[in-house]
Amino acid sequence: MRDGPDPMAKSGIDLFFPDLRQRGVEYNARASVPDFDACVAEYARLSAEAKAACPGLYDLKYGPARGEALDLFPVPGPRQPAPVFVFIHGGYWRSQSKDDAALMARVFTDAGVAVAVLEHTLLPIATLAEVVREMRGALAWLHGNAATYGIDPERIFVGGRSAGAHLVGMLLAEGWHEEFGLPGDEIKGAMALSGLYDIRPICDIEANDWLRLVPSQAERPSPLFLIPDHAPPLVLSVGGLETRGFHNQTRAYAEAWRAKGHPLRVVEAPDRNHFNLLSDLAYPDRPLTHAVLEMVAATAR
Repeated sequence: MRDGPDPMAKSGIDLFFPDLRQRGVEYNARASVPDFDACVAEYARLSAEAKAACPGLYDLKYGPARGEALDLFPVPGPRQPAPVFVFIHGGYWRSQSKDDAALMARVFTDAGVAVAVLEHTLLPIATLAEVVREMRGALAWLHGNAATYGIDPERIFVGGRSAGAHLVGMLLAEGWHEEFGLPGDEIKGAMALSGLYDIRPICDIEANDWLRLVPSQAERPSPLFLIPDHAPPLVLSVGGLETRGFHNQTRAYAEAWRAKGHPLRVVEAPDRNHFNLLSDLAYPDRPLTHAVLEMVAATAR
């Protein structure tokens, strides 16, 4: 851990749960819901319905690794160049895929927003640092190829759920853009759901079987400690039925974001859990959908 004051102590929020058994419970998202299989089936159904309803370009390669691919759902030609919402799936960095993560494609493209759903190499085949590099490479690829696919490179938005929300936080961090040939202000807004913004608490529970970090290494890839000095608007949400671990993570990140004076909108979701919160984006009338599309609309040129 870093020397000096602990940012979490400053916030008054305990993320750690000193009892390891309790911490394992708090960060076991799958065990926190009685109907995990039903939630996964709902993802697949909603994503299949969305993909059947709008044209898509599948498995576009943004890098050389097998997992470096994305699916892109453009808007019709007359509405191009269009803003793009770039989504990163969850799965604790080691599971799930883009194939069942396009559930917002129809609603967003109907609203004039293209959708790109990213894949990445899963842990432990890759390290967490490599996955972060892949996501940054994907963003650079989309920015550099925007004109080819009818995307406005000045209106890129990113979003993710759970581990994907962590990766969104790593995209919002500063100091990496020059290496990837990016201007540094290409992200105009972000959405993060049920995220893991401080990795340290999960470095000595089951998740570390594939994460393979110790707490002293885990601050560097933790978005909580990488809040940028200049940032776009951020939409945060965590399901009301989620564990205290995920609520504490979101609360700490929100406090750190506000402390920098950055624009933040927190969407309450009292009846949603760690898995079905994302499903709200498949419906145009849900508060989360409104929040994201309003953020995009605010950048209209």
